[in-house]
Amino acid sequence: MTSALQRLKQHSSIVADTGDIEAIKKYQPEDATTNPSLLLKASEIEAYKPYLDKAWQYAKETEQQPAKQLELACDYFAVLLGKEISEIVPGYISTEVDARLSFDTQATINKAHTLLSLYEKEGVSKDKILIKIASTWEGIKAAEQLEKEGTKCNLTLLFSDAQARACADANVFLISPFVGRILDWHVANGMEKPTDPLQDPGVQSVRSIFEFYKRHDYKTVVMGASFRNTGEIIALTGCDKLTISPNLLEDLGNLEGAEEYLLASDIAKEPKPEPLSETQFRWLHNQDAMATEKLAEGIRSFADAQEQLEARFKAM
Repeated sequence: MTSALQRLKQHSSIVADTGDIEAIKKYQPEDATTNPSLLLKASEIEAYKPYLDKAWQYAKETEQQPAKQLELACDYFAVLLGKEISEIVPGYISTEVDARLSFDTQATINKAHTLLSLYEKEGVSKDKILIKIASTWEGIKAAEQLEKEGTKCNLTLLFSDAQARACADANVFLISPFVGRILDWHVANGMEKPTDPLQDPGVQSVRSIFEFYKRHDYKTVVMGASFRNTGEIIALTGCDKLTISPNLLEDLGNLEGAEEYLLASDIAKEPKPEPLSETQFRWLHNQDAMATEKLAEGIRSFADAQEQLEARFKAM
């Protein structure tokens, strides 16, 4: 039997959505992604306590101000974890900028430089790193500048066509449209959970973005993210990349592959539309209630996880 996971690997690049190094070793994905919530979970695992200790010691030796110490300790912890992951996966490790900087372009660029310098200190090549940034207008503009500098970016918390278009206009390397959180919003607003994954609004969103990119020949990679069930993942077979949690990777390995699902890759090409202005972007994104609410909620959630991680260091 060809498992669903084996079939997915034939058509899409599989990325582990976790900071759990043992899970990454088990499922052997091409890339791996982390975020503040995953780092917070990792900080609670006893095996990673030496990373916490090393990060905190470095921060105390490097920074005098308590707030700066906490900030640097979190950054260095993310990098130490990322370094170990980078030694396992053959491709990229995504490391996220502090979500509290989501509306500050220059601060986001500065934080990216800090993360890259810490990776350099640890001997990890810049070519292995994706800087992960929330898909606000300010975040997209920061990514545009970083890409011009030769730093590849992963634009996350992406829910709307406007965000996807602006990211493509900015020539960012990769986007992470969130599938499960789109479904969450629709179910919370009265929709029955679909039994057919092709009727899942999150799946429909990613398929639409994928087809738009291929039709207009954008080079930005589409990586479906934030899955709630295996059906959502299987319905996106053929998407450039899919970032999947360990529990769903386990489930996919036990399912038989479904031949009927495969995204089209031979889409007729059309000229690219004019790039969105900031005004157009903000208006189009504002018109999508789901995207507006989920972007704000995601930023708040990641900021809260960041603050909880800082609290762990403060307690040390």
